[in-house]
Amino acid sequence: MKVCGQNIRKIRRNKDFTQEYMAFEMGISQKAYSDIENSKVKINLEILTKISDILEIKPSDICSISHKCSGNDSEEKLNDLLEYMKENNLPIPKEYL
Repeated sequence: MKVCGQNIRKIRRNKDFTQEYMAFEMGISQKAYSDIENSKVKINLEILTKISDILEIKPSDICSISHKCSGNDSEEKLNDLLEYMKENNLPIPKEYL
């Protein structure tokens, strides 16, 4: 998932957000946020959702569900992910409601 951290950094920089700002918005330390961007921690759905909300993007813009996804298969995987999020009372990004 190293690509996810790199994508987060790239998108964050394009929006001129600092790591400190991201960390503050997420309620974590700047060091903890830096570890996310440097792929030192696994990115779970909660982290992915928080980051995508702050950056005002879709979670799939950060991390693809699978690097092998394409066509209808990726749509099915997205639906599976959304169903999982609903079943586990995880926050669902606005664009998917």
